[in-house]
Amino acid sequence: MSEHAQYAEKAPKAANGFVMMFLFILLAIAAVLLVIVSAAALDGGGSALWVILLIIAILYLCVCWVPFLGLKVIKPQEALVLTLFGKYIGTLKEEGFYFVNPFVSAVNPTANPLSEASESSTVERLASFGKPKKDSAGGKKLSLKAITLNNGKQKINDLLGNPIEIGIVVIWRVVDTTKAVFNVDNYMEFLSIQTDSALRNIVRLYPYDLSDGGEECSLRGSSQEISDKIKAEIQSKVEIAGLEVIEARITHLAYASEIAAAMLQRQQAAAIIDARKMIVDGAVGMVEMALNKLGENSIVELDEERKAAMVSNLLVVLCGNKDAQPIVNSGSIY
Repeated sequence: MSEHAQYAEKAPKAANGFVMMFLFILLAIAAVLLVIVSAAALDGGGSALWVILLIIAILYLCVCWVPFLGLKVIKPQEALVLTLFGKYIGTLKEEGFYFVNPFVSAVNPTANPLSEASESSTVERLASFGKPKKDSAGGKKLSLKAITLNNGKQKINDLLGNPIEIGIVVIWRVVDTTKAVFNVDNYMEFLSIQTDSALRNIVRLYPYDLSDGGEECSLRGSSQEISDKIKAEIQSKVEIAGLEVIEARITHLAYASEIAAAMLQRQQAAAIIDARKMIVDGAVGMVEMALNKLGENSIVELDEERKAAMVSNLLVVLCGNKDAQPIVNSGSIY
């Protein structure tokens, strides 16, 4: 048997909470009546049996509150992991009102306060989970709802060694309460740390962007594919804790501040080069078309020298940054 699979989730022996609550109330009322009757009988010179009954009734009234500790209320999408003197006896997951052994203890490791030695970043991340809920008997409940983990921004080097800032949000939930409680010390902190590790493992395999327009994956151009790989990486690491990763999404992606200005200039230069290339390609096509039209329609006969001059002038006009200011020659061109 695997070291982390020794506890299988099971339902504990539980009775209907309403029936047991009414029974305990009736027993308490009966104990009060027995005290009154016994006291009256002893006052009238009753036998020693009334003394025994009076003692039993008084003792029961002293401990009559103990059975009420076994009453548990379970709301939708909540669970209560129960142990009896350190032994796991089951998990209440179905909504309703139950009665279990009043001496059981509910276990939820995330309800324990963090030690003072914990890092501040971990405290900030765990604060987003909210405070653990407790029922009227002091038992700590596990939430089975979908929970959002916003792990904040991290500075990581991409495939090319460029430092980038990236942040993700993870939607997760508890699917196996016994693994979450018994296999790890604190499943929320465990998830946060494994998310950091998985994010670093995936990000360092891809560049931030593809400057040459290739078909390979990049963090900026293939966000959906990268998110799916991050989700799969996190899921493989938190399986031991009985957690299910529903979704993982990149919420922030940018170059780190120390190289952001240089990378912006690089992107601007690349954009200018691409734009100029497109302008030149279009201008050459227009010049070629103009020369063909002039030749086909026999509008003017141009020798090679004047064709070169015309091509030069047209390229200057079409590729220039400013509007052309033509000079009209009213005389002979010779």
